Amino acid sequence: TFDYLYMKITIGRYDKADFPEFKLFAIDIKIDSGAYTSSIHCTKITEVVINGEECLKFTLLDGTHSSYNDTEFITKNYTSKLVKSSNGISEERFLINTKIVLFNQSFSIDLTLTERSGMKFPVLLGRKFLNDKFIIDTSLKNLSSKHKK
Repeated sequence: TFDYLYMKITIGRYDKADFPEFKLFAIDIKIDSGAYTSSIHCTKITEVVINGEECLKFTLLDGTHSSYNDTEFITKNYTSKLVKSSNGISEERFLINTKIVLFNQSFSIDLTLTERSGMKFPVLLGRKFLNDKFIIDTSLKNLSSKHKK
């Protein structure tokens, strides 16, 4: 049967999402089934040692974005991952886990940190996150924001 299809949420080609752990709300996201990993636009990404522990320091978004607040985030919970970008070149990126809110639901998401200043959307959602949760209808957009309480 096709019952499993009805448990998935239909999402359009782009939308808005909240990232409560970073106090970022209504951030533009692009749905990209061609990308495996999800990513978020960052600047000032550096590894630092704090109290003898390796940490990752980064600033989300940039001054061109209305939600930019020049807040520096620091986490001990990160890894690195080899990611093939849209131009076919592989690069090592840092990866963090956080919460994303879509359709009034909170989901865990792995995000690679990358400089996306030339891109229209600061966040890209890839297949790894979308699988088993969403069905993409490219003729639609902003479905999650229409479900806000």
